[in-house]
Amino acid sequence: MTGESAGPAWPSSPPPPAVDGWHWALEHVSELPRARAQLRRGLAEQSNGTDEAADLDEAVVLAFDEMASNALRHGGGRVRARVQRTPDAWLVEVRDSAAQRPPQPAVGRDPSQGGLGLHLIAEMADDHGWHLTEGQKSVWALLPRR
Repeated sequence: MTGESAGPAWPSSPPPPAVDGWHWALEHVSELPRARAQLRRGLAEQSNGTDEAADLDEAVVLAFDEMASNALRHGGGRVRARVQRTPDAWLVEVRDSAAQRPPQPAVGRDPSQGGLGLHLIAEMADDHGWHLTEGQKSVWALLPRR
């Protein structure tokens, strides 16, 4: 499966190296509010307090929430999420057990039916992709820090 494309919107490639940050092992969508709150606090501690920084932080939280909820709903369990720093961006990476199912952005669906999260993340991100690692699917996005 490595090297295959999930379509033009979500290419197959590994993420760039990243350091520090936050990690979660998630079992159920009910854990997402706690994880979002932890992430929001951590990002706020590291940003410069401007309105622009707050907007960038919220984009990271939104991408994290969309990716983690997709993994929890469709990913077959063992969901691991992390948000780490690169020189200019935050790496949001979510792993799940559905290695045989690459991320599939909704195509031809009425927006009122949902399923547009991957499109939204692709628009917000500086880069994005997915790859297989350690028997899991890893979906990732780079969101600007400045």
